[in-house]
Amino acid sequence: MENPSLLGEGEGYVSDVDEAIENISVPKKVEKKHLRSPICLMIGHELSGKTALLDCIRGTKSDNNDFQHYRATYVPAKNIRERTRKLKSYEKIKVPGLLFIDTPGFISIPSLKYRGLALCDIAILVVDINIGLRPQTIETLNLLNMCKTKFIVVLNQVDRIYGWKTCRNASFPNAYMKQSRDAEIGFCSMLNRTIWQFRQHGIVTKICYQNKEMRETVSIVPTSAISGEGISDMLLQLVMWTQKTMVEKLTYREELQCIILDVNDFEDCGTTLNVVLVNGVLHEGDQIAVCGRQGTTIVTSIQALLKTPPLMELGAKICGLISGRLYPLQKSQRCEGHQDHCSGTSRCCCWL
Repeated sequence: MENPSLLGEGEGYVSDVDEAIENISVPKKVEKKHLRSPICLMIGHELSGKTALLDCIRGTKSDNNDFQHYRATYVPAKNIRERTRKLKSYEKIKVPGLLFIDTPGFISIPSLKYRGLALCDIAILVVDINIGLRPQTIETLNLLNMCKTKFIVVLNQVDRIYGWKTCRNASFPNAYMKQSRDAEIGFCSMLNRTIWQFRQHGIVTKICYQNKEMRETVSIVPTSAISGEGISDMLLQLVMWTQKTMVEKLTYREELQCIILDVNDFEDCGTTLNVVLVNGVLHEGDQIAVCGRQGTTIVTSIQALLKTPPLMELGAKICGLISGRLYPLQKSQRCEGHQDHCSGTSRCCCWL
């Protein structure tokens, strides 16, 4: 089997991605508008390493016992630049950051995936390179097609390839260049198998820095959540793709757009709503209407606004009280006095 040309220009491979994106026209009237952070949904099999990827970005280790709830993490542009500083395009970052939402992996709760796809700007389909597409991955592909959601493929766990030499936090071309012949052959074999599996389901894919037709072809980014290879490639791919092709969608608007992710008890605050504020402004004392689990409308007021610090999960115990108002786009907790709120409905926060 002939190996694909993976090295190209080494660390400068992102110039190929830039070339592909530069060919996509952007309306001049929105080029200079203020952009919000893209919402990126992590989706895939529960054993593919979705949460581990976020742990690698945050530098944390999550409790994997809570599979039924969303996990959300805001990564500021400053941190993205630090992770991608050796890549050519890192200075072109214009969005304020990326908001990652990690979905539960169980196939028995597809409604949670629908909720996530409804709020995201781009999805990240995580696939274990050593196994390829599982039945749950195929179901996820069907959901992505049904919702017409743009996505990239993260081919995770390259560190488990036989003979793979760890190159911590390196870009993938740099890591690949240091591998033995056996590791190269193993990677290329698994990559080609994955491309063929996607092709069977009508999806054309290419490794990211060979993809010059990003509107028609899905990019594959090889990564390791354990040793960090390819994480910088994934972050820059998400930034460059969204800020160039979704300018209209990411342009900040004053009309309130706020989505409930979860309802839970927050220490010292009682019942809280974990929300994503996409557009508009929330104030303490604002009256809001949300849909209850029994279909009833609950009208209440915002008692307090709390914000999770960057690079920490939504609902973390370390949480700052905001004085008066909250602007997009970071994760927030909105304290309420009711426990009967229904998460993920289009009626939440009275913005629809």
